[in-house]
Amino acid sequence: MSDATSILIVDDEAPARARLREVLADLAPEFPHRIVGEASNAPEALAQIESQRPQVVLMDVQMPGMTGIELARHISARGAEGDGTDPKPMPLIIFVTAFDEFAVNAFEVNALDYLLKPVRAQRLLHALMRARTLVPSEHVEDINALVKATNTRRRHLSVHERGRVILVALEQVVYLKAELKYITVRTREREYLIEESLTSLEEEFNDRFVRIHRNALVARPSIAGFERVSPSGEGESGDPYWQVVLREVPDRLPVSRRQWSIVKGLVS
Repeated sequence: MSDATSILIVDDEAPARARLREVLADLAPEFPHRIVGEASNAPEALAQIESQRPQVVLMDVQMPGMTGIELARHISARGAEGDGTDPKPMPLIIFVTAFDEFAVNAFEVNALDYLLKPVRAQRLLHALMRARTLVPSEHVEDINALVKATNTRRRHLSVHERGRVILVALEQVVYLKAELKYITVRTREREYLIEESLTSLEEEFNDRFVRIHRNALVARPSIAGFERVSPSGEGESGDPYWQVVLREVPDRLPVSRRQWSIVKGLVS
């Protein structure tokens, strides 16, 4: 079954996952596939996507804790991280929903496919066959368009650490700092590493974070003030500069001269 399509089923309800398995089994002669796993929540889904690398994800939209659309945004962000040395293939997502009105409003504005519960065999077959024709990079764009159309915001950053997925709430993040190919996510308790673009994070969360330097974003509520410092140490020269004073951590981050005119208005 080397040409069989690998599928991950994501739904918080066990009967719904069982129903999808049954329908997929009926479609096996027409659509060879293998189910590589099931997940009932976002961390499980993200971990299995990382380990199993499914080609298709059948994902419920209405799930407690994190909706399928928010979860899809995490997947698209993760898929956009890959490069030539460490590819992270983007799975194709087919959404499953119980609400016709929501489906019409949310999905028919773009190329994303969806299924209405209870899932019918021929409709699922059509969606799977269509998924084979989609380009993953365009699929990422479609997911981002859906996120905007539904005003869905990520409330967490997903951290992949030693074979597990940790969801870090945005409210806990003090700052984001680019270092080589990683972004350091600093909270009150500790640091995490993610592989997202600082620019894309700034665009997505510009109401919460402000850029203070080309390599750093700081959470607005975490800014206690600024202090002016002079270069120190033997042989040091240059003009004094400003740095951020943070509420939750003792770290001090420099403010670039270019950004100072923007961030100085945040001084209380």
